[in-house]
Amino acid sequence: MVHRAKASHVGSCFSIADMLAVLYGHVMSVDPVHADRPDRDRLIVSKGHAAAAVYAVLANRGFFPREWLDEYSVNGSLLTGHVSHAVPGVELSTGSLGHGLSVGAGLALGARLQGAAWRSFVILSDGECDEGSIWEAAMFAGHHQLTNLVALVDYNKIQSFGRVDEVLRLEPFADKWTSFGWQVTEVDGHDHTALAEALADKGGDKPNLLLCHTVKGRGVSFMEDRLEWHYKSPNDEQLAQAIAEIGSVQ
Repeated sequence: MVHRAKASHVGSCFSIADMLAVLYGHVMSVDPVHADRPDRDRLIVSKGHAAAAVYAVLANRGFFPREWLDEYSVNGSLLTGHVSHAVPGVELSTGSLGHGLSVGAGLALGARLQGAAWRSFVILSDGECDEGSIWEAAMFAGHHQLTNLVALVDYNKIQSFGRVDEVLRLEPFADKWTSFGWQVTEVDGHDHTALAEALADKGGDKPNLLLCHTVKGRGVSFMEDRLEWHYKSPNDEQLAQAIAEIGSVQ
């Protein structure tokens, strides 16, 4: 999809692909046939630049025909380069970073006020956590003890213009979330079993934060942990190599 459209952000897509697979395959209660079912779990992908991964998972889950993927990031297509709520299964248009956790927290509070059992999930990028709006939402969620809110941080340690530690250091990252009143679990963001276990609803009295240690460009040797694949689009030769390498991953 990214190659065909000469688009960007394929590295960011690969770092959250396992999270999306586990959420849609094992954790969230959703119905592709009735995408707006009131009792569905909600997912906000705040790092909306990883749209290609989100659309691919939604298509494979049956929210819309897979043929739509051929028009990813083409002028006039519903499948825009950043996640759009015009697409079946997408809750919120995102890509302007820093807003997703606030919306996710609002949804979680709304569910509680309605006495609803569904959960609110939010996927954040690590660079996005430079923004003050993230920490306002974190404080709000901790104060209201939003136990039905789960945030997953894609901690691949690279953001748009450099390594996270060089741009704006986040460590001690887990301690920051804990101090805001969250239950924090650090997990390998590519381990499906560990993700599924960490995402299980265990109750408690705090919102839940999964600090997912990931690799940008995961699964493709020349993309892994490389800043330039935040923006680059693979050429024909790189596409063939990437597909071959991904096909060999167990």
